[in-house]
Amino acid sequence: MLNRINAGPSSTDDARRATGSPGPISEPRSFADSRDGDADRRALIVIPALNEAEGIATVLEQVLDDEDLADPLVVVADGGSTDGTREVVREISRRNARVRLIDNPNRLQSAGVNRAVDAMAGDRPWLVRVDAHSEYPEHYASSLIDEAVRTGATSVVVSVNTIGQTHFQRAVAAAQNSRLGTGGSLHRNASSGQWVDHGHHGLCRLAAYRAVGGYDETFSHNEDAELDVRLGRQGARIWLTDRVRSNYYPRRTMKALAKQYFNYGRGRARTVLKHHTPLKMRQAAPLAVAPAVAGLALTPIFWAFALPAAAWSLAAIAGGAVLAVSRRDPVLLMSGPAAMTMHLGWSAGFWTELAARAHARMRRPHA
Repeated sequence: MLNRINAGPSSTDDARRATGSPGPISEPRSFADSRDGDADRRALIVIPALNEAEGIATVLEQVLDDEDLADPLVVVADGGSTDGTREVVREISRRNARVRLIDNPNRLQSAGVNRAVDAMAGDRPWLVRVDAHSEYPEHYASSLIDEAVRTGATSVVVSVNTIGQTHFQRAVAAAQNSRLGTGGSLHRNASSGQWVDHGHHGLCRLAAYRAVGGYDETFSHNEDAELDVRLGRQGARIWLTDRVRSNYYPRRTMKALAKQYFNYGRGRARTVLKHHTPLKMRQAAPLAVAPAVAGLALTPIFWAFALPAAAWSLAAIAGGAVLAVSRRDPVLLMSGPAAMTMHLGWSAGFWTELAARAHARMRRPHA
């Protein structure tokens, strides 16, 4: 069993970590005013991983290519890989004491990061989260620290550029990098640094991360946005940097993409239900997709029930055609169907979570 930073979590701490509810904040001042440790460049870099043998060595090499860090510690929190990921990490850790492997029995990324923080962070002031299926530039972590110091931000988030290797991945990347797939999400399309309420997680001050209880380990997806809600309500400031970007590899099949976005939709619904946060327009618009597709079952009764789904399909296919023509790449014609998969998966996941929550309430015994 992994050692904890403290003597051991109390039952109250366990409950707080399980629910993601804010714990008592030891410092009365705002996170935005807390600049302790700015001169300390020691970072805990956490990589949640599950069956990432193909790319984990490259990711480790990239994040360690950073001489501007002081004594970095890179922890791979493995969720039970069976493809050789653990063996690759162990071999690297034998040669490089800055790399550690820990078990993540809960398998979720949220739990893996929390476990690494509890076991390995010590008094390091910075937490950097890294994805095992992404690419990172030189001096990635130190650049994020520079941005936090320069702006006074509690958290620094990054823009993500999706890139593909196969034809299908290239189509997905085109959709995700455009309004067709993500509706203008800032961490996909921002051209300048700015304050935001959420973004793709890069760096967080560990004092703030600990103060709000870390990630909610009941979340399999959208745990980053849920954490940002709690950080924001405690006075944290989140900076979307334009100085650092990461490259992300999308899912390789339509089925895997649909499952990913279904889970994204469920995760967003859980965040909305937990914190009563309104959806942005770009998030609310896809909610109509699943009902529109379900309406096709009623077309034998009245043909007009097919119109919403037909309009959405034509718009997505046309959007993909525009991308293909503008970039002179016929492969991008598939970006329309890829975007449709993303929209439908997200919408179905969101409504499924709402329905599950309503069903649970109906089954709850009345007092």
